[in-house]
Amino acid sequence: MVNLVKNLFAKSKKGIGIEIAPDRVNVIQLQKLRQGFKINQFFSEEVPEGIFHDGQIVDQPAMAEMLDRILAENKIKAKNIATAIPGREAVIRLVPVPAELNDEHELRDYINQEAGLYLPFPREEADVDYQRLGSVLDEDGIEKMQVVLVATRKEITDSYISTFQEAGLSLDIIEVSSFALLRTIRDKLQQFTSSEAAVLADLEFDSTEIAVVVDGVPQFSRTIAIGTFQIQSALSQAMNLPPSRNTELLQGMTIPVATNDAMGMATMGGTNPGTAAMVRVLGELADEIRRSIDFYLNQSDGLEIAQLFLVGPGSAIGQLDEFLMQRLSVPTSTVDPVESLAVQVDEDLIPPNLRSSLGVVLGLGLREA
Repeated sequence: MVNLVKNLFAKSKKGIGIEIAPDRVNVIQLQKLRQGFKINQFFSEEVPEGIFHDGQIVDQPAMAEMLDRILAENKIKAKNIATAIPGREAVIRLVPVPAELNDEHELRDYINQEAGLYLPFPREEADVDYQRLGSVLDEDGIEKMQVVLVATRKEITDSYISTFQEAGLSLDIIEVSSFALLRTIRDKLQQFTSSEAAVLADLEFDSTEIAVVVDGVPQFSRTIAIGTFQIQSALSQAMNLPPSRNTELLQGMTIPVATNDAMGMATMGGTNPGTAAMVRVLGELADEIRRSIDFYLNQSDGLEIAQLFLVGPGSAIGQLDEFLMQRLSVPTSTVDPVESLAVQVDEDLIPPNLRSSLGVVLGLGLREA
């Protein structure tokens, strides 16, 4: 059985992490040092259009050939591989279970029986996994054990497994991308109390994954259909440039930050229509993040949002943290995954423009280090 969650911060045998994203395949191998980790190998290659769509692998033979070629060309031989499924394809729920269920077999049977109550699709179509958390008191003062339940459609997990098998590779771990990210920024999350929530915004190629995290565990997640491709498309259209899947242009852009709306409108109405187009799309993203935060807070008592963390390739846009902090009135910071983990890396191994996008693959690499 390939694990979807299996000990959120556990380590596995020496191997590699492989992230399959709509625009890139990232491969990483970490080495455990006496103190910390070192990136031994890292490779990244663009994914051609048509292989990945709406969070799913739609051309498995082409993706398998790409994986096989990347590993063969770089002489990588790994028996243990961890990969991740996009958050949009997963259901994550906190489930209270009877505290007396201490036997692992009894707990698994209980979760398998109750899982259907929490899924938007039939239980028989789902792959389900879980992880024990701590004890809590329910509204009647009865002690319960809290479990994080993770589920995906079997057709999604099967597509990943069969793709890797076709490439001659064996998966020992499949997890949800948000868990890999949590592992990467674990130290940053530990600064908050149980009454403080952190929001993780992962700005990927064609979407932004939002996760509200309390005590290191995702409490709420949502996918927003705005990513670097949508921002890039708005910029290209405004500047009369041909459409492109290459979003590296964004990493050289800086968003104007004003002290009030009047100044902001003046800036956006200036001589750069491309920047104005980007600001409009990012304003829509800010509104959706705000709706996600408000929805979660309306369901929770006594919690406050302490920090918004920006990760993913879109977080490299200049002053995006300040832009969102002004829009949302929430402390916001951009996370450099390499710096967050304090991993050692040769300067010429990872291009600076890719560092912001390594949160998921670094978290996967930690599972195999």
